[in-house]
Amino acid sequence: MEDNIKLGAKAFDKMMFTLAEPVTEANHKKYQFEDYEMMEIAPKIWAMPVYMTADDDFTLFFIITKIDTGETVMAFSQGVSELDGEFNLSQPMNTGTGLNLLEKHDQTRAEAVLNYLKQLEKNSQGTWRMVAESEEN
Repeated sequence: MEDNIKLGAKAFDKMMFTLAEPVTEANHKKYQFEDYEMMEIAPKIWAMPVYMTADDDFTLFFIITKIDTGETVMAFSQGVSELDGEFNLSQPMNTGTGLNLLEKHDQTRAEAVLNYLKQLEKNSQGTWRMVAESEEN
């Protein structure tokens, strides 16, 4: 991860976690976070809750997909309950943006998710990078 960029800092919003390989049916279980497991929600798009409790309307999910650069990223989306009872996911956001959002809501949980990503990095399963200005639109 970039030096001196910490969870909660505005600069952390521009950090993206990229996976060394795409998530597939064959390997999705190795990305398990606590009791949560990846689920394919659309072709080649995987999701997994990182914050979801019965007594809180705030929810946050990892969204894993390939982006225009060809990289497979672990972005975040918020869960949104619609008036008709449907549950949808918001527009994906950078890994750092999602973690900063979670940190404002539940710092302990945000630190646990960050440690999960650090473990993936340590195991050479992913890396952090700064999002270029051209990728932010």
